[in-house]
Amino acid sequence: MNLLMLGGTEFVGRAVTEEALARGWAVTVFHRGNHEPPPGVSVLHGDRAAADGLAALATGHWDAVVDTWSAAPSAVRDAARLLAGRAGRYIYVSSRSVYAYPTGAGLDENAPLVDGSPDAGEVEYARAKRGGELAAVASFGDRALLVRAGLILGPGENIGRLPWWLGRMARGGPVLAPGPRELDVQYIDVRDLARWTLDAAERGLGGPYNLVCPPGRTTMGELLDACARVTGSDAELRWTEPEVVLAAGIEPWTDLPVWLPPGEQHETMHRGDVTKALAAGLRCRPVEETVADTWTWLQGLGGVAPQRPDRPRVGLDPETEAKVLSG
Repeated sequence: MNLLMLGGTEFVGRAVTEEALARGWAVTVFHRGNHEPPPGVSVLHGDRAAADGLAALATGHWDAVVDTWSAAPSAVRDAARLLAGRAGRYIYVSSRSVYAYPTGAGLDENAPLVDGSPDAGEVEYARAKRGGELAAVASFGDRALLVRAGLILGPGENIGRLPWWLGRMARGGPVLAPGPRELDVQYIDVRDLARWTLDAAERGLGGPYNLVCPPGRTTMGELLDACARVTGSDAELRWTEPEVVLAAGIEPWTDLPVWLPPGEQHETMHRGDVTKALAAGLRCRPVEETVADTWTWLQGLGGVAPQRPDRPRVGLDPETEAKVLSG
């Protein structure tokens, strides 16, 4: 297989690139040059936000294109139009954020969607991803695969969610653990996403697929227990009722990454239906492996994860945590 990776130097794009190389695929990485791609790829440079940013893609043929773009949908539109006659398939890594939230448990690929336009400029994240989907489909039709990923964790994460929890556990001491501990957590390891995506490319799949682990596969308790265990610290999880956490003004998902309190929003995010992806071969590794490998990667960086400049930093202020725990 001959793959064109639009991006390919960080987190999801890098995981896809590394998986493709491991399979012996020929990989071309098109990127701005801000980060080094994995060794073994062919490199093309360009800035999709610039007027002539796609010039390096004017020639060439590929079996598949993988695109992780999250900003203006018009950038996906322009790339897809340019490549429609020279690429077999267009795989757009989208998001379950394209659904009209909240919808409750059991959200599948037929759920209502937000509005989006392939011609849009900078818009909020959900509409940007939906516009990107529409752009891919407009040029590739049923040759477009829409990978609607949920929460993505694993080595290379540049959003900060799992790295924050690991860093907090490493500091040790009493840790505010938002309950209940048996609350479902639904996510996808970035390497499982990469593996499934390339399997799907080989099989010629098209259309939308929700891509997260099955609901009920792990819990908040199992996730945080694994974080405490792999760091080897003296962290003591203090499980705290959701009402207490919220009353303290602590924001779910941002102040306490991954966590959402019980209710419709949690059911939408952490109880989605992935029957279609499972039938198409989705396999998910245990949460312990995701956590341990992320910790190993973090240690190799000196404990400080990279941070995407277009995403806010996450994590709870230590003073707020101490105040809640002492209350």
